Amino acid sequence: MRTGATFTGSLRRMETVPIQMPDGTTVPVRMIPAKGPHRHPITADTPRPVVVVVPGLGVPGEFYSLFGKPLADRGFDVALLEIRGNGAAPPPRACRPKPGAASQYGYQELVAVDFPAMFEAVRERFPDSTPYLLGHSMGGQLGVMYASRIRGRLGGLILVASGTPHRRGYSGLAALGSTALSLTANLAGFWPGDTVTAGGFGRQSKLLIADWARLARTGRFQPAGADIDYEERIGRLKLPVLSITMTGDELTPRGSARQLLAKLPNADSTIWHNPDPLGHNGWISDPASTLDRVEKWLRDR
Repeated sequence: MRTGATFTGSLRRMETVPIQMPDGTTVPVRMIPAKGPHRHPITADTPRPVVVVVPGLGVPGEFYSLFGKPLADRGFDVALLEIRGNGAAPPPRACRPKPGAASQYGYQELVAVDFPAMFEAVRERFPDSTPYLLGHSMGGQLGVMYASRIRGRLGGLILVASGTPHRRGYSGLAALGSTALSLTANLAGFWPGDTVTAGGFGRQSKLLIADWARLARTGRFQPAGADIDYEERIGRLKLPVLSITMTGDELTPRGSARQLLAKLPNADSTIWHNPDPLGHNGWISDPASTLDRVEKWLRDR
C-alpha cells in the first residue's frame, strides 16, 4: 500500500515513496529521475529503461544512491528498493519496525508481496520505462525469483556480485556456516547480525536466514511457503542477463556467480569480471567501471 511521497533534499532529485507491507513494516522506494533530456527515444523496439536496484542483505537501499545518481546522470531513470527490515536512516527513510521474533517473512514474502508493491510504485512514477532489475548479492537471488514470477514484464536482469552460497568456502563471519546462522536465528527468534559483528548482515528475520541457509545446503530455490516451483520457472526464463563479478570479492567468487547463471540456461547471458579490486561492496561507492559496463549493456539491448 502506497502511503505518500516525500522528496529527499540532501540527495539531489531523489524522491521517496513509502510502501506499507501487511505486517505494518514501512518500506521506502527511492526514485531518481534521469538528469536532463532522456537519451532513449521510446519506440516499440527500444523502450526506455528504468534500472531498479535491489540491495544485498543488510545493505541500506539509500547507500546505492552513490551508484544510482551517476547512473541517472547518464540518462537512465533509477529506482532504489529496500529489503524489508533493512535501512539505517531515521523514519520515514528506513524500514520500521526492525526485524524481531515476530517477523515472519522470507524469500517467498519478499518476491510475492513486497516486490509487486514496490514495482507498482516504480511503474507509476516511470510509466514509459521498462524495468531492468539490478540485484546485488542476495538482491540478485531475489531478482531471479521475482523474474520467474512475472516473466515477460522485465526487460532484463543485471546481477552484480550475485551468486548462490552453495558449496563454497567462507572466511570471517561466513565461516560460521549456513547451519549455524539458521540455528542462531531460531534460538533468538531472528538473526541478530547487528550485534554479532559489524559485518553481520544486519538484524534479519529468522525465516529469511532459514531460506538462505536452505539455498546454501541444497543449491535450490525452495523457500518456505513457496506457491510455485521456482527452479522450474527460473529454468524457463528467456531474457537478457548481465552477470558482473568483482576482483577481491570473497563473498561471491566467480564460481558462485556461475552457479546462479547455470539456473538460467535459456537466458541471453553476458558475463563480465571487473578487474578493479572493489570486493563485494566497493563498486557501489567507486562505480565508474561498473557504470560503464552497465550503460553499454543497456544501450545494446
